[in-house]
Amino acid sequence: MAAVLFDFSGTLFRIESTESWLRAGLDTAELSLPEAELTRAAQELERVGALPGGVAPGVPMPDEVAAVWGVRDESAELHRAAYTGLSRQVPLPDPALHDALYDRHMSPAAWQPYPDAVEVLGALRERGIPVGVVSNIGWDLRPVFRAHGLDRYVDAYVLSYEHGIQKPDPRLFRTACTALGVAPGDVLMVGDDRRADGGAAALGCGVHFVDHLPVARRPDGLRPVLGLVG
Repeated sequence: MAAVLFDFSGTLFRIESTESWLRAGLDTAELSLPEAELTRAAQELERVGALPGGVAPGVPMPDEVAAVWGVRDESAELHRAAYTGLSRQVPLPDPALHDALYDRHMSPAAWQPYPDAVEVLGALRERGIPVGVVSNIGWDLRPVFRAHGLDRYVDAYVLSYEHGIQKPDPRLFRTACTALGVAPGDVLMVGDDRRADGGAAALGCGVHFVDHLPVARRPDGLRPVLGLVG
C-alpha cells in the first residue's frame, strides 16, 4: 500500500462519555443539576443519540430530524440541526444548553485518541507512507488533531461537509486519493463503519475495519495497519 486513509470518530479518536459531555456543558454554561437529575439527563441524551460520535439513536427520531438524518454530514448546518434536534427531546435547565452541548463536542477536550494512534501514525510517517483522514462530519476536526499532536502525521483532510458528499460515496475517497497523489488500488482505508468506510472498496481500495469501542477497551486495534493488513 502506498497510502493509508483513516476515519476519525471511532477509528483514530473517541468522543467522551455522554455524562462527561453533559457535565462539561453545564460547567461552561455555569449551570448545575442535582446528581440524580444529571445522571438521568445523561442517560436520556444517550438514549436519543444526541452526542455526535456517541451511541446511535435508540428511539424514533422527531420528523424534522428524520428528514435530514441521512444527509446530516453534507453541511455544517444540517449536522447541527440534526444533533441539536435530538438533544432537544431531553429537557435541560436552559434551552441554550442544547447548542452549548453541540459546541462542546467540537472542542479538542471532548476527544481522546486511541492509545496506539500516535504509534501507528508515526510509524507510517517514518516509512514515508502518506496519510489522509476521510470523515463524515459537519465541522472542522483539524484543531482536534493539532491539540493532540497528531496533525503532523496527516497529509490531507477530506471532510464531508466541505465537499457536500458523504461516505460511502466513492467520490469522497477519490478526492482523498487525488490529494495524496496515489491510485486507489494502492490505498488502504481504515474505519469502523462497514457501510460508510466500506465504500472505498468500490474504487479498488483495500479496506480494514476496527471496532468502535471506548478508548480503554481498544488499546491496540490500529496496530494491524502497520503490517498493512494484507
